[in-house]
Amino acid sequence: MPAPINPFKAAIKSGETVIGCWLSLGDPLATEIAGTAGFDWLLIDGEHTPYDISKMRMQLMALEASDSHAAVRVPVGETWIIKQVLDAGAQTVLVPMVETAEQAKQLVHDVRYPPTGGRGVGYSGARCSRFGAITDYGPTADDQICLLIQVENRAGIANLDDILAVDGIDGVFIGPADLSADMGHMGQLTHPDVQATIKGAIARIEAAGKAPGILTTTPEFTQDALDWGARFVATGLDLLILAKALRDLAATWKAKAG
Repeated sequence: MPAPINPFKAAIKSGETVIGCWLSLGDPLATEIAGTAGFDWLLIDGEHTPYDISKMRMQLMALEASDSHAAVRVPVGETWIIKQVLDAGAQTVLVPMVETAEQAKQLVHDVRYPPTGGRGVGYSGARCSRFGAITDYGPTADDQICLLIQVENRAGIANLDDILAVDGIDGVFIGPADLSADMGHMGQLTHPDVQATIKGAIARIEAAGKAPGILTTTPEFTQDALDWGARFVATGLDLLILAKALRDLAATWKAKAG
């Protein structure tokens, strides 16, 4: 039995546009609920949330029965955490703060098994192979792993063409928050210079045959990103959606109560 087909990787490779959402609450119940909402993919965010590998694993389990593909953002692009996330069952990994082609090459090496990579061969006792039930996981896993990298500062943008030339990178995610801050426009994601940089980067990523991606939090920015050619788009964060709904509910009824 080979490794399961990665529908997210297949979709972006064929030029489809997939719509997702960021998961930052860290609760398996909230994650399971998000999995019923109808998104194409959901991102378990291990960078800016208090997740360890156990919490990431629990959320992967919570999405097991969902039609939404589970991707995981690791906190940093280091071999040890990528190894753990893959063995926990993630097939799509997003790595933040990639600035050079050398970093990108190392990440490709980390997600592949020998002889072309350096991923540790311990799949027979790991969740990724259903604890040995997927008998041919090792020889077939590499083709189903999707590696997404984040370019989110001026150094990364300057080196984007070299990064895009690295074989094994499936998609490049532009991080608008960090990019705007590094450009001197903290919190101003719609600043004209930031928007122009994002639009130009998306065009370069698409021209290189990779899938461009982004996280947006307003309908206007989402539509702009789609119009520019982004093909994996996270349209909000569960934490912010919950916070806004609760604040709006409280404000509405406190105002009505006088």
